[in-house]
Amino acid sequence: MYKGTFVVLNDKGLHTRPSTELAKCAGRFKASIRLRHRQHAADAKSVLSILMLAAGCGASISIEADGPDAEEAVDLIIKLAASKFLGPY
Repeated sequence: MYKGTFVVLNDKGLHTRPSTELAKCAGRFKASIRLRHRQHAADAKSVLSILMLAAGCGASISIEADGPDAEEAVDLIIKLAASKFLGPY
């Protein structure tokens, strides 16, 4: 298992567009990827699941990935978050 964290930099938090970009990015990997914010967990490959985190600007999100490409997945998601989910990824 590989872990990391990122801070949501988008003014409106993880709303529809950044959640969609995050899910698209996560969907490229074989690894199982989970996001955690406060007491809530989300499947990083599901837009609806990410939206349910209700993560606003400044929220700290933990990432856990397990699988053959887990390290690459976590690193790329952290880079995507740093670009305010604008990519490229």
